Amino acid sequence: MKVGLFGFGKSGKAVATILLQSEETDLSWVIRKTKNLQHRSVPEFLGIKHDNPGLIFPKDEFTPEELFDKYPVDAIIDFSSAEAILSYGKEAAKRGITIVTAISAYPDETIALLKKLSRKTRVLWSPNITVGINFLMLAAKILKTIAPYTDIEVIEEHFKSKKEVSGTAIKISETLALPPAEIKSVRAGGIVGRHEIIFGFPYQTVRLIHESIQREAFGGGALFAAKNLADKKNGFYTMENLLIPYFNLS
Repeated sequence: MKVGLFGFGKSGKAVATILLQSEETDLSWVIRKTKNLQHRSVPEFLGIKHDNPGLIFPKDEFTPEELFDKYPVDAIIDFSSAEAILSYGKEAAKRGITIVTAISAYPDETIALLKKLSRKTRVLWSPNITVGINFLMLAAKILKTIAPYTDIEVIEEHFKSKKEVSGTAIKISETLALPPAEIKSVRAGGIVGRHEIIFGFPYQTVRLIHESIQREAFGGGALFAAKNLADKKNGFYTMENLLIPYFNLS
């Protein structure tokens, strides 16, 4: 599967590492905002041996048409900005290129655009694309359905300088129909990210915990999404849509 990557910040570099290490993907190119590292080889820059150079291009070097003509791909993974989809989205959908975006937040009009694009191709949007956190949210929904009478608490822990409440914790609260204002936040040291959901039963307690160790987890999630979308029909997908079939253990 030929893949193009938008975004080459800390998360983008981690995602590129996973894509290069996978035998199932070929990282064709990376698009970033600035001309820094222009035309550098991604595997060479990251110190990974790979047959394909996977070059880095600034966002203004090609139009989407020129980019996809010269360097065709099967899927796009977006870790750049909320504005990027506005530039490449229509052309990618026109060509049936799968779009996997992990942008943390989009305005309503851009979400509407994603759904419009999904009429022509497969589009997945997940603000936190790690398999673990999405499994945690789905498992929590199932447990709440089984035992709606339980007390539920959501706790998020992050590095000391993070001021705002975790967007993932807010998503968890919304998924469980809980008030985001009741999220418990902990800020200490260099914690990358930890989310815990506590279910308080009358005579037992269930704790669902997800802890981020390195940003490469985002790459694993993006790779999982791209692979699982390959045989899907056109449409708008979430990670939950892709995970639910795995819960059928019969």
